[in-house]
Order: sequence, then structure tokens, then C-alpha cells
Amino acid sequence: MRGKKMKNTMKGIYKVLLMLGALIVHLSCKSPYIPPASATTVNYLHIEGFINTGSDTTLITLSRTVKLTDSARSKPELNAAVSVVGNDGSNYPLIETGNGNYVYPDFSFLSNSTKQYGLKIVTSDHKTYQSDFVAIKNSPPIDSLNFIGNANGIEIYSNTHDPANNTRYYRWDYKETWQQHSAFESFYVAETSPKDTFVYRTQANQLYNCWVTENSSTLILNSSAKLSKDIITQNPVAFIGSLSPKFSIEYSILVFQYALTSDAFNYWQNLKKNTEQLGSIFDALPSQVQGNIHCTSNPSEPVLGYVSMGLVAKKRLFIGGSSMPRALGAHIPTPYGNCLLDTLYYNNPKTHANDVLRLFTGNPIPLSGLFDPFTGKNLGYTSSTAACSDCRFDGGTNQQPSYWIAKY
Repeated sequence: MRGKKMKNTMKGIYKVLLMLGALIVHLSCKSPYIPPASATTVNYLHIEGFINTGSDTTLITLSRTVKLTDSARSKPELNAAVSVVGNDGSNYPLIETGNGNYVYPDFSFLSNSTKQYGLKIVTSDHKTYQSDFVAIKNSPPIDSLNFIGNANGIEIYSNTHDPANNTRYYRWDYKETWQQHSAFESFYVAETSPKDTFVYRTQANQLYNCWVTENSSTLILNSSAKLSKDIITQNPVAFIGSLSPKFSIEYSILVFQYALTSDAFNYWQNLKKNTEQLGSIFDALPSQVQGNIHCTSNPSEPVLGYVSMGLVAKKRLFIGGSSMPRALGAHIPTPYGNCLLDTLYYNNPKTHANDVLRLFTGNPIPLSGLFDPFTGKNLGYTSSTAACSDCRFDGGTNQQPSYWIAKY
């Protein structure tokens, strides 16, 4: 009896193992599932920008949506006619500057207007798009920017208030700039014209100090609608972890503040939920985000974007010196990784080859001269790769911004 039971048990285990093996084979042979929507051809117009009634340039960016399977995130809309139009019939054409960007240099003459304005677009395929007319809504000033730093990173906050209690709904974005330097400093330039020679590098073409600028990529919203007073205090704007190379030398952030209507706030809030807060079972479900721009030549065509208008408040903050995470005990990685010095001789002691000729190809880059300590004769140059000797290698500029203030 016991033997029969054991036999039946072994049969059961064998069946389970067979089923598990079949399941593993089945899963290993499955192809990745691509949702039907990702293969659908989409070509919806996306309008991004804010009509700025301050003295700064207004920038409107037009692009087309692409399939999920495409490598590019969007496609710029070129050769469109873009205008800011008023409900009084006024029309202000924007200038196309390339890559889907359209600009107007200065709308400050509209800052006190009581009229309403919108955006009109006529694309190269003769489709027309029109936003709702919106009233000008000016942002109050940013009272202050502050930060709290420790070895884990730095959290940046903004503070504002409207004494008239008229704003209530706010949006922020920012542009951040940081200074970094290359692993090695180059003191020479290898020139090939009119002949191969080395000249001292001037300050204008130095490659040691660079400044990198990036725009924010998250939606920052807040509202005082449920408060008795229109005050926003310690609003989180950005957090930069201590491992970021942005804190290698000095960091600066320029924060922009926009006043919104309740409709505009709801649009941006829904967009934020759909783009940033999805990923768990507790997150909000995706919803259709309806803006205030419409295709007048085909009313059934979806259009992405929301047009608002008003004075934009802005304020800049610098962080450097003893406030940096490295001064608070954090290890800041360098942006150039492991870099090595090389030595190139006019007459290589081992091969007798002229290694210096390699410097006239553009990479490696000459750094400093090698001189005989007794005769003073130039024997060659130290060098390294562009990644280690040119701070512009990862997209920075070697020209110091006009607003830069050294804090270290």
C-alpha cells in the first residue's frame, strides 16, 4: 500500500515537472508583444510655448507626433505660418528660425492690454489651427529661491505671493547651467596652415573650462486655490543628487514662473498625471488631455497643446563653494572618466618615429611641451584624447555666459 502511494506521488511530481518544462519552453518562445497603437501612423500637431508679454522673446515650437516604434520622439513642423492674433483683428506674425521654432522678439507692448489673444497656425499642407482667445494673466514676482543641501544632494525651492489674491494657479520650469572642466588643460594648438606648427592657446579658444546648459523636463505645478491667501512657500523646483557632475565646480538655475487660469492648470495637471505619474496600480489611469487649440480645417483632428499668455517672472540662483555637496562630504564623479596622459616625441627613443605628427590630425590634443632640462630643446609634447582634453566634448561651450558669477 505504501509502495503504491509512493508510486502515485512520484507520478504526480513527474507530471508537475513536465508541465513546468512545457511552460518554460512556451515562455522562452514568446515574441515581444507590440500594441496595435504603436504601429498606427499618427501625425498630430503638438504646439509648445507661452506668449510672453515681457521683454523676452516668445518661442513657439511646433512638432508632429510619431509612432511609438520610431526612434525619434517627435518631428519638427517646418514652413508653417504662425501668428499671434487678437480678438480685435490684430495680427503679429512670428519668424521661423528652424527645427520647428517660431519666435517674436518682444510682446511687451501688449502687457497692459485688456484684449484677448490666441495663436493661429497655417501649415505647409494648408491645414489651419486656432487656439481659443485667452486673457493676459501676468505672474507676480518670484520672491526668492532657496535650497537645502546635504551629502545626498540639493533640493531647490521657490517662494512667491500675490497680494491681490488673483493668481492662485502656477506653473514653473527652469534652465540650469553648470561649470565643469576637462581632465587635462591644453596650452597649445596644433595648426596646419600655413604650415604644421604649435602656437600658444589663447583665452578665447581655451578648452579647460566649460559651461553646460539644459532645460527642465518635468512639469512643476502648484496652487493656492484652497488657501485664504495667495501664497506659495517652499515649492519644490528641482532636486539634483550628489552624484551628478552638475556639482563638479559651480551650478546655477534660472527659474521661470507662469500664472495660469484654472482651465490651463487642469490641462497641465492632467498632462502631468499621464506622462509622469503612471507606472503602478495606485497611479491615475490615462485620460485624454484636451487643450485649447483646434484644427479649424478638420475639427475631428486631435491637437496637442495649450496656449497661455502673460508676463513671465524669473529669478536666478547660484550654488557654489561651501554650499556644494562635495563640501558637505559627497563624492562628485568627474564627467570625463578615466583619462591618461601620453607622451609624443619628435624622435621616439625606442622607435625613432616622429610621434608629434599625430597631433596634427585633431585627436589627440597637445597639452604641454617636453623640454630637455639641460639644453632647453623641445623634445615633444604631452597629449590626451579630446574626451579628456576638450571640455566641449559632451556638449558644453568654452565661452563663459555673460550672467556667470564665480562662487568658488
